[in-house]
Amino acid sequence: MLKKFVVIFNVIIYLILGQVSVAQNKADDVQKKIGEYQKKLSELTLQRNTLSSEIQYMSLQINLTTLKIQETEEKIISTQNEVEILSSRIEGLDNALDHLTKLLLKKVVENYKNRPASFFELIFDSQNANDFISQVKYLKTAQENNQKLLLQVQETKFNFEEQKSLREKKSVELNELEAQLNSQKASLNNQKAAKQKLLEVTQNDERVYQKLLERAKAEYAAIQGIIAGAGTEAKLREVKKGESIATVISGASCNSSGGHLHFIVQEGGTVTNPFNFLKAVDHTNCSGSGCGSSDGDPFNPSGEWDWPLNSPIELEQGFGNTWSVRNSWVGRIYNFHNGIDINGTSNGVFSVADGDLYRGSYSVGCALPYVKLVHKDSNIITFYLHVYSL
Repeated sequence: MLKKFVVIFNVIIYLILGQVSVAQNKADDVQKKIGEYQKKLSELTLQRNTLSSEIQYMSLQINLTTLKIQETEEKIISTQNEVEILSSRIEGLDNALDHLTKLLLKKVVENYKNRPASFFELIFDSQNANDFISQVKYLKTAQENNQKLLLQVQETKFNFEEQKSLREKKSVELNELEAQLNSQKASLNNQKAAKQKLLEVTQNDERVYQKLLERAKAEYAAIQGIIAGAGTEAKLREVKKGESIATVISGASCNSSGGHLHFIVQEGGTVTNPFNFLKAVDHTNCSGSGCGSSDGDPFNPSGEWDWPLNSPIELEQGFGNTWSVRNSWVGRIYNFHNGIDINGTSNGVFSVADGDLYRGSYSVGCALPYVKLVHKDSNIITFYLHVYSL
């Protein structure tokens, strides 16, 4: 019976190992292609000065991510096969252990029933010297066989536990690979959406693209100057919380292609996340691949401030390492968004606290208008960009 288990087990392992070998060959081919795409992307990074090179770069990213998905899928198949091999081994060892344990118990019972009473009984029960020697040899052989059988049981049990532990590790690895695959598929969707957005915004026109880059660079430089205190400012008046202080500029304005409020919070001279101060509000998240998509920037207000715009709020870009930074051409201009870009149901802008209001502007090719609120009895300053003061 044990030999039958071994034969069946070996046939199953042979078939599964063949599948693993094929999967490994495919994985090697994919890895080679991934290396080629990574090299091309590295070479193209320094040449992304035109729309065509940017589109080419995005296309290469998409192709690379597609290959990485394929690589992960192959690893999943390979790991699944390994789990199947281990499961087959465990099943074979389990059957063998069951068989050997039953055999050992049977031998123990037989030896117990047939055991001699004593050494002297063997002498007296023997007809002659040859009979005595035969009985002694029989007992010795039986003891040796039982010892071997016991060792087989112990070794099989050890292998059984070892294979179970290895299967558990491979199962964990399989779960991690499946999570990685989901993440890669999400990245692929983001990359495709970013490429489509760029084509829509530029209408595949090089001049439009260059203008976008110039505007983004100028706006970034202006924002950096404003939060550094280099803007041209004049104090207007003291204001109360909730008071109207400005109006969002409709449509395109200085270095901005569309109307929005760029809202910045500076605490103790350091730019910080506005969501730490703003309260929960009805909103639509349009900061990802599309409005309402699950890949948008975090929208997690946890403070007590009323919003500077009338709700519901539409989030265009969040704080920090945003979707646009990670996936679009914007990442060429800056790697950290120091405020939030939002729109409301109207263009009215309101003070989030009591304090002193300043009108300001900063020029990089054109004057970017803003207002600044120095909060009363606080080390906090809030900036409201792309607005006209009231």
